[in-house]
Amino acid sequence: MNPILKARRRERVKARVRKRISGTPERPRLSVYRSLNHIYAQIIDDESGRTLAAASSNSKTIRQISKGKKKTEISREVGRELAQKARAVGIVKVAFDRNGYRYHGRVRALAEGAREGGLEF
Repeated sequence: MNPILKARRRERVKARVRKRISGTPERPRLSVYRSLNHIYAQIIDDESGRTLAAASSNSKTIRQISKGKKKTEISREVGRELAQKARAVGIVKVAFDRNGYRYHGRVRALAEGAREGGLEF
């Protein structure tokens, strides 16, 4: 598939999902961004426009433990780290925003890792 068409399709799906999902102080939004090599996740309160917690496969702690692991395994670790940071701030419930990506592979692994870390979707 043409990369430009693929990106446009993802933007359309992203807009459709974001119509329904919004982060509140009681239930902030867990947003996922997946690049070719890395995965990033942040917990956002859309009402105040603040990022409350963030984790990525590009951080020092994840890079140290990710040697020789597959991208899906690294994504699960990112989810666990994000959950740990969120719980330290007092966040337990979140709304999952897959950002137009299919709930499959690395996105699913990140979500499962966040659940294992104690977040509720």
